[in-house]
This record gives sequence, C-alpha cells and structure tokens, in this order.
Amino acid sequence: MSIISETLLKVRYSETDQMGVVHHGNYAQYLELARIDWLSQLGVSYKSMEENGVMLPVFTLDFKFKKSAFFDDELTVKTLLRKIPTVKIIFDFEIFNEKRELLTTASATLVFVDSKTRKPIPCPSYLLEKIKNS
Repeated sequence: MSIISETLLKVRYSETDQMGVVHHGNYAQYLELARIDWLSQLGVSYKSMEENGVMLPVFTLDFKFKKSAFFDDELTVKTLLRKIPTVKIIFDFEIFNEKRELLTTASATLVFVDSKTRKPIPCPSYLLEKIKNS
C-alpha cells in the first residue's frame, strides 16, 4: 500500500526570520496543509469529516531538518500514508525545494476523535474504503 500525494507551497516572507530562513515553527502548518491536501486528493473533505463529528488532533510530530528553506522558495511536500489507519493515522513527509533538494523529513501521528465525547474512535469506514480502493 502506497498512497502518496504532493503538495506545492510558496514560502511567504512572514514565515521567515531575519536571515530569510523559514522559522521551524512554520513546518507544522506545512504538514497540516499537506495532510488536508492528501485527504482531498483521496476524495475526502476534512471539513466534512469535522461536520460529521470526526476530529483529527495531532498526537506526535517529529522533524529532521537537513537544509534550510528560504523566502520565495517553492516547496514540495510529499505525503505518504505509513499504514492502514486504526484509531490513529500515521504520515511520513519529505519536503523538497524547487531544485529537488531534500530539506526536511517528518512524521505525524493523528488520532481519530469523536467531536462530542472527545474520545478516540476507529477510522471512519468511508476513509478506509477510499484508502483500500486507491
């Protein structure tokens, strides 16, 4: 099983420090955009998941910064589903610049949570179906 998506992002000036380097705190947002795009490319709306009572809070984030990204760089975030989700879903990421240099690797674990009870729940069946049919 290998469900991979690629998301393009342009580094904005406000995301950089005085040296023009992307501040490390912005990478969590890049991964969030990539995860939402991954779902969208699979045919699932995260907004509709939330409207149907399913939330996906982040449980763990892990980054390895290899090279810096700079203002105005066009980044590609490659998102890979690690395994079939259960009550959690695990993604691996690679972030490249426009020269296809690997800048950052990351992983994120999110937990499916019922928005009313705030308790973990199994991955919704409609998402499992989309994953299995991809």
